[in-house]
Amino acid sequence: MENILSWISAHHEMIYIVILMIFLGIEVIGRVPAVLHTPLMSGANAIHGVVIIGAIIVMGKAESDNYVALGLGFLAVVLGTLNVVGGFVVTDRMLEMFKKKR
Repeated sequence: MENILSWISAHHEMIYIVILMIFLGIEVIGRVPAVLHTPLMSGANAIHGVVIIGAIIVMGKAESDNYVALGLGFLAVVLGTLNVVGGFVVTDRMLEMFKKKR
C-alpha cells in the first residue's frame, strides 16, 4: 500500500492530466452531432495511430519483468489497431455511398 501511495504522490501531475483528458474527451465527443460522426473518423484514425505508436514505445521502454506495462501496452496496440481498421472500413463504406451507380 505504501508503494502505491508513494507512486501517486510522485506522479500526481500526470494523474491530474489523465483525469482532465477523460473529462475533456467526454465533453468533446458528447457534443458531436450524429451527422458529423462519420467524417470525423479520419481524425480519430490519426489519433489512434498516435496511440499505437505510443503504446509500442511504452512496451519498448518497459522492463522485461514489468508485466503491467507490457500488458497494457499490448492491449493498447490491439484496441488501437482494431479502432483504426474499423474506422477505415466505416469511412470506405461511407464514401461508397457517394459514388454513382452504374
